[in-house]
Amino acid sequence: MVNCAPRAVLVMSRNWICTLSAHFVLFRIALLTIQVANRLNNRKNLREQSRDDRGFQFCSFMVGVGLLTDNISEPKVIRAMFQKSRVAVLGSVLLVSGCTFASESLFPFFGADDDDVQVAAVAPPAAEATTPALAPPAPPALGATVFVPTAVTQAPSTGTFVGQKVAQHRSELVSLQSTIIGRNQQLQVARQKTTEDSQRYHGTVAAINTRLQLGTTPGNPVLISQWRAAQLELERLSQDVSELNGLANEVAADSAMAAYLLGAARATYGLAGAIDEDHRQLAILEDETNRTVVLIDRLLNELSEDISRQTSYLGSERRNLQTISLAIQNGEIMGANLFNRAFANAAPAGLGGVATPAGPGQVTANEQPLVVIRFGRADVQYQQALYNALSAALERRPQSFFTLVAVAAGQGTAAEVALNVSKSIKNADEVVRTIADMGLPADRLQMSSTTSPQISVNEVRIYVR
Repeated sequence: MVNCAPRAVLVMSRNWICTLSAHFVLFRIALLTIQVANRLNNRKNLREQSRDDRGFQFCSFMVGVGLLTDNISEPKVIRAMFQKSRVAVLGSVLLVSGCTFASESLFPFFGADDDDVQVAAVAPPAAEATTPALAPPAPPALGATVFVPTAVTQAPSTGTFVGQKVAQHRSELVSLQSTIIGRNQQLQVARQKTTEDSQRYHGTVAAINTRLQLGTTPGNPVLISQWRAAQLELERLSQDVSELNGLANEVAADSAMAAYLLGAARATYGLAGAIDEDHRQLAILEDETNRTVVLIDRLLNELSEDISRQTSYLGSERRNLQTISLAIQNGEIMGANLFNRAFANAAPAGLGGVATPAGPGQVTANEQPLVVIRFGRADVQYQQALYNALSAALERRPQSFFTLVAVAAGQGTAAEVALNVSKSIKNADEVVRTIADMGLPADRLQMSSTTSPQISVNEVRIYVR
């Protein structure tokens, strides 16, 4: 007699698994439909909606399992469900794969819908990181030299007139060296203060970028408060640079005094009435004065280099804060200021530095735009896609110029076309302000306008030069 129990168990297990798969697929189709609708209606809450959908999907799956376990003891019900669902399973799997493909291709998460913003393929350089840095670039290193002059050699007075002049010059050199020691102490304190202020600024900016990287709401008041704190810390760095400037002016006066003492010591050789001891002491004094002059010159050069680097760094970080402000308004991270990207790696063009555009910036009919922004509705989220496109173009060619064209829809009556032209120019002004907030220099952007009967909504097109 054949034992049929294992076969029955196998059939029941297969029927249970197939029925479970069918219900799961049907629930998946419904959830994907809801997800697509939510993305169309509320793009700004995309990330939160995705988490809600996953939670709802899990709950629905558990409900489906519960329904199946209620009927697991009915073999006929399971067999009937399997026979009715066999075709549905295959078709549902195909539909699910098709919906997944559509979801990934039609709704890529980069801050704007493809229907609103189109970006031409601009491949970034191989060395470019795909994720924006969470901290600003490190500030330029300050000098570490300690400027302490060698003590002046003391000598007894010879009693001659020349000996008295040598003693006077020696006293003046000792006073100058005491002043230089004080200047060195001021320099070390200023360096320490600049380093501490820079560390606080970097910590604040890194916290802002981290929050933006993880995702946040547009105009988050916490980030706005942190941005203001970063701005105050950057102003402290600016005050530190001002103190270095004041110290450099004082050292420049000391340098003039050292040059005077060196000239006076050399002129003393021409005085009459000197003895050999006077000339010996004068030679020692001249050498020590010359060493002091060299030390002051090195101090002044190092101060000038520190000030130059710190001033350039402050300008760069002010522009980066401007871009961070725009990122906080949109609730998503962008990256470095476009001005810094444009000039960071730009090679000199001839003797003038940055190259000028070859022509007046006219756009040909067959030219492919870098970015096309369609203003078919009131609130078009184009900032992130626009920044990415401009940034990639500048990374590939730092000397690039851009032409912005406001294209008005030419369909309809003359009054409607005139209204479209007015709205198109207004949209273009908004895009120009956004690009300015991103840090692109004004001389890198040209503007024009036109009307096209081939489009039904106003557009703003940006071309690379």
